Amino acid sequence: MEQRSCPALFVSAPASNQGKTTVTAALARYHAAQGRNVRVFKTGPDFLDPMILERASRRPVFQLDLWMGGEEHCRALLYEAAREADLILIEGVMGLFDGTPSSADLAQLFGVPVLTVIDAESMAQSFGAIAHGLATYRSELPFAGVLANRVAGARHAEMTEQGMPSGLAYWGAITRDAGFELPDRHLGLMQAEEVGDLEQRLDSLAAALRGTKLTQIPPPVAFAAPRWAPESVAPLLIGTRIGIARDRAFSFLYHANLDLLSAMGAELVFFSPLADAVLPAVDSVYLPGGYPELHLAPLSANRRMADSLREHVNAGKPLYAECGGMLYLLQSLTDVEGRRADMADILPGNATMQPRLKGLGYQTAPLPGGVLRGHTFHHSTMETSLAPWARGERLYNTSQGEVIYRQDRLVASSPSSG
Repeated sequence: MEQRSCPALFVSAPASNQGKTTVTAALARYHAAQGRNVRVFKTGPDFLDPMILERASRRPVFQLDLWMGGEEHCRALLYEAAREADLILIEGVMGLFDGTPSSADLAQLFGVPVLTVIDAESMAQSFGAIAHGLATYRSELPFAGVLANRVAGARHAEMTEQGMPSGLAYWGAITRDAGFELPDRHLGLMQAEEVGDLEQRLDSLAAALRGTKLTQIPPPVAFAAPRWAPESVAPLLIGTRIGIARDRAFSFLYHANLDLLSAMGAELVFFSPLADAVLPAVDSVYLPGGYPELHLAPLSANRRMADSLREHVNAGKPLYAECGGMLYLLQSLTDVEGRRADMADILPGNATMQPRLKGLGYQTAPLPGGVLRGHTFHHSTMETSLAPWARGERLYNTSQGEVIYRQDRLVASSPSSG
């Protein structure tokens, strides 16, 4: 089987909020600034981290998901990246061994050595015990070493290193600094374009790697070609113009989905429900998820866009909306502070943002064209008179799955109904 070799590193942690994205972004920016072609991937379904990583690496970031995309899809992405890249970085999801499949499963499958980032803010020598556990929990896992994150200073870093067992590589420490932190909110990191000083933060992060082993190029990893050639995509969308909402309110888009639509022959036309008065001339509309709850006033005030979308639907043209996109199509949306605003009023129903997570995890949805695989992550509930067209089935528990609605040629997937 043909192989391509490229230096690669898998950045993981014992849990969420340890600094994986921060360190991965720092690595990407540091090596990109040295003139290297850095390709970054994100493990599992995630819209927000890739936005930061794209800015850091100056390259598109794709997801590696063994369940939604499959092993061969992941293999093909890594193989193609190894053709051009000087360095491949993969950011894990949650903790190293969390989930099925886990970050460890992905790293082990493709033989990518794991660097674990451990938040050392509230510990000293015990850092070594956590590092030892992560390194030895699964003997088959290629383990590169550990990095201490958010240390208070040089003495604190020394204490974390003192606790390290022999034979386990200590890659250094990054000092706690507010200028290094990437701001977040209820769904994760803030969107890249919302962080006004993101470039300065990324440059500061890259500079913080000096004195650690992260400035070194990791050993090459051999990435094998896919076991079979990918199926050719039928050009079913030639001559079709698809209008895709993309702005600060609607931005949860995967590059892979957009690439597939283009490969099928579609012309992608982007528009902003926040700023544009009317839809562009399109045959179909895609309203992705995002943060409509943070932009209630401008969305509510833009009645011309709402009317334009309604005209599109009434003309019998296709529209697909998911999560935040469907919230926008409802009669109203209320944020966590109790502020209510009128939305597009194309579908009956009202949604309310919740302070706690209301839906999380992989799901399958049996549809007429086959079984669809997806992932849900939201903080909203919804009441509607619409009858479900299909319902998702959760992969790992028996609780009720997400609902998919259909009204003529409008298809929308919803947050949990209440």
